Amino acid sequence: MAALSQEDETLLRRIGAEAVAAREKKARRRNFRSAFGFMAPALLLVSGLLLYPVAFNIYLSFTDWRKFTGLDTFVGFRNYERLFETIYFTQAAFNTMIWVVASLIFPVLLGLGLAILLRGIRFENTFKSLIFLPRVMAPTAVGVIWYYVYAPTGLLNYLLSLITGRTVAIGWLYQDNTVTASIIATHVWQTVGIIMVLLLLGLAAIPRDPVEAAQMDGAKPWQTYVHVILPMLMPTLVVVTIISVLAGFTAFDLLWVMGAGYPGQRTLSLVVYMYFEAFQKGGWAFGGAVAVVIGILVLLVTWFQAALQARAEKMVR
Repeated sequence: MAALSQEDETLLRRIGAEAVAAREKKARRRNFRSAFGFMAPALLLVSGLLLYPVAFNIYLSFTDWRKFTGLDTFVGFRNYERLFETIYFTQAAFNTMIWVVASLIFPVLLGLGLAILLRGIRFENTFKSLIFLPRVMAPTAVGVIWYYVYAPTGLLNYLLSLITGRTVAIGWLYQDNTVTASIIATHVWQTVGIIMVLLLLGLAAIPRDPVEAAQMDGAKPWQTYVHVILPMLMPTLVVVTIISVLAGFTAFDLLWVMGAGYPGQRTLSLVVYMYFEAFQKGGWAFGGAVAVVIGILVLLVTWFQAALQARAEKMVR
């Protein structure tokens, strides 16, 4: 049998490679069709309940649609111009930034402190359950409970009266200088439990070898936490930060239940402003414009924090 020439061998290898590539391409197409068939119900659900409403809201924000009037007029950017012409939007944006900062700093710092203090102590699970308990309650129920706690004749003023020995009847939710701090304290009380649990999971995932090595080198406990544990806990802290910031941007339940109409603008967040304009005043198009602005802000913050998380993970590696 005559040996194949070099050109024939090259041709045969090329034909074999093309046949393998064709089979792989056919297999990928078949796998894609199968996967798409399984994903189709979920895609339809997401499209119907998420993508379409978002797209429709964006279109709605460029119209002059009011309640029960229909898509009458296309007004371009007029609704967005109105946002910056009213003091309420500016006040709502300022209050929202306060909520974002407060939702980031206080729950995270307190949750981290509790996670460090409770880890490994006696009755750890009991304390964790008690701190986590407010998280399982509906925000509306929490708002109603604390509304009566902060009432002039409520529990807080009663305790202050016992401590000071004189009658205290402060309207915590009726005064400009106390309402924001009061609602923030309620928010921290409800959310610190989930932050603590997430950070406890992050602490449990940290390997013992670097910690033991630092202890053998004579590092003090606070030095071990600052220079060894916290850097390794950074990915979990970034996730917790994202959750906290999004909670600040979307704050509605507590503000509406505890502060609606009392000090007025002091409890007006962007989400409350959107709800009030769309559902209370019937200006759905203008409320849609507020929702678009909120969405853009959330996307920007989420993108920034995702980049921060990627950097944190590289630092750990």
